[in-house]
Amino acid sequence: MDKAFFLQFAGSMGAVAALVGLAAWARHGRPAPALDEARARALFAEEFPAARIDRLWIARDGKGALARSGAKALVLMQVGDGHAARCTCWAQVSAAMFRNGRLRIELGEVAAPRAELAFDQWPPADLAA
Repeated sequence: MDKAFFLQFAGSMGAVAALVGLAAWARHGRPAPALDEARARALFAEEFPAARIDRLWIARDGKGALARSGAKALVLMQVGDGHAARCTCWAQVSAAMFRNGRLRIELGEVAAPRAELAFDQWPPADLAA
């Protein structure tokens, strides 16, 4: 074993370490920005173009939104670094459990079994059933 072997070995180890570091850094996605009313309406319009939004509530942490569209409820929730939208009936949202400042809506899907949205109170005082 000579000096060239050790130089090549050290260079290879440095390159592997750099690639491992790059792969570890690249796994971290950027967090999704907090929702505001305009962004929530835009996402709902993209997912449900035919829906007319009667009322809209944004979660206090900005990680979700709930909209009423007639007898339907449109749910927007943060998943990873993006958002997922689901449609369910308003009666299911009305019967959802609200505890510790979180509204838990059971969606019954494998991909999205439930949505948990943070609200100060539910139902809101101005909600017309």
